[in-house]
Amino acid sequence: MPDDRTYEGGCLCQAVRYRVTGRPIWTAFCHCQSCRHATGSAVAAYAGYAAERFEITAGEPSYFESSKGVRRGFCAKCGAPLTFEGERWPDEIHLHIGSLDEPEAFPPKGEGFAEERLSWLHVASTEEPAA
Repeated sequence: MPDDRTYEGGCLCQAVRYRVTGRPIWTAFCHCQSCRHATGSAVAAYAGYAAERFEITAGEPSYFESSKGVRRGFCAKCGAPLTFEGERWPDEIHLHIGSLDEPEAFPPKGEGFAEERLSWLHVASTEEPAA
């Protein structure tokens, strides 16, 4: 039975808010250098959703094309990262788990770019490769 519950999230200053419906397609940590630089963190954690299950409910994110075919959504007021969209996944939007109001409900179950993981970083996941 599908989960039709809605989950909400937003940026640090709450100028941008969003809603997603149901459970994500996948959840994972990303260890790539690009995600580390975009977040200012040692690792990024994402929940991948079908794009049609996502909607902006307040404000409007700004976007930065971090590489060809990749755009990252963030709040222009507080700078908080919110989304990742890439041509490689044309019908998906990837949400930063930390931007969700209930991040505890979205444990990462895999890891992307594990070969780029920082040697001193240890994270808990099921160690499944990310899609």
